[in-house]
Amino acid sequence: MNSKLLLRSVTATAVCLVFGFLGIIALQNGLDSWYAALQKPWFTPPESLFGPVWTIMYILIGISAGLVWNKGFYHKWVKTALYHFGFILLLNAFWFLFFFGLHEPMIALIAISAVFIVLLITIRWFKVVSVLSAYLLIPYAVWVLFLIVFTFEFWRIN
Repeated sequence: MNSKLLLRSVTATAVCLVFGFLGIIALQNGLDSWYAALQKPWFTPPESLFGPVWTIMYILIGISAGLVWNKGFYHKWVKTALYHFGFILLLNAFWFLFFFGLHEPMIALIAISAVFIVLLITIRWFKVVSVLSAYLLIPYAVWVLFLIVFTFEFWRIN
């Protein structure tokens, strides 16, 4: 791994973790009171699992973005891939905001569904630039699918 790739991957991962931190702020607003009072789907994982899973996801997608960025931001495919990636981070932050911050699971469901759609497009663009970067997004896609079902069930049963 060269130093430029390392720097770009660390930078991209740091950006992802900043978005994760913003999500934690929204989460703290609703976790203790609102979330605790909700009926939970039978498949709800322990709350202690969410932090490590999100951290792993942000690290994987940060490394993935670093691999794409390392191909040269001057290239239109790289720019397109990274613009989609940035949009995913923004939409993902909206999921946290709507679900935990504003207590609106239906709007959160729309946001996380949009994340999945844009993520599929992003995986396609990342694959054009770097096959490995596309594969690194697959665990995140599975996690987002879980969040879609999870959010839907919260909306349905509450």
